[in-house]
Amino acid sequence: MSDTATDNKEWNVARRFRGFVPVVVDVETGGLDPQGHALLELAAVLLDVDEEGNLYPAEEIAVSVSPSALTVVDPASIKIHGIDPDDPEREAVEERAALDAFFQPIRRQVKSLNARRAILVGHNAPFDLAVVKAACERTGYKRNPFHPFSTLDTVTASAVAIGETVLARACTAAGFDWDNSRAHGALYDAQKTAELFCHIVNSLSTEDGRAALRVREPLK
Repeated sequence: MSDTATDNKEWNVARRFRGFVPVVVDVETGGLDPQGHALLELAAVLLDVDEEGNLYPAEEIAVSVSPSALTVVDPASIKIHGIDPDDPEREAVEERAALDAFFQPIRRQVKSLNARRAILVGHNAPFDLAVVKAACERTGYKRNPFHPFSTLDTVTASAVAIGETVLARACTAAGFDWDNSRAHGALYDAQKTAELFCHIVNSLSTEDGRAALRVREPLK
């Protein structure tokens, strides 16, 4: 984690979001049912602010997850993301251990900033949050650092700020590279979502990082 996340300066990423720490998350699963389909990958990007108040990606987390015995993998999902749940080279860990590895850096940042808790940022964020919460329920995990229902969704943000809703198109429109061969991997999608989110937030911020209200002429 960068030095700016742990110093005592007045302005930090938690204050920019009213006491919440935004964490960009992406998951890969064995289907679209958060309860019944397996969690296969967890990834997150922690964010920070620089001296000018601009948001930027700071620390990355990536964990491969062994499918829970309580879940199934839809073969159709493998055709999309290409993850073989039985591949030993994935170095996957059991769901409970994966959650420990995933949450620990997030809780550390929340504590270091004296923040309320983390808030999940994602492209279709409600789905990512539902998957994380379902994994916590299956394992009896009690220390989920994320807000239980609020999220920051880059689908909505990019629709408003850029005019695109698909992650690849929004990133391209914002001027970022996009590699289709790496898409649908949790870490890569989290990285690109973080770039997109930071770009949108910074474009809507004043010089000291606070949100700017831009008044436009009414439509005629």
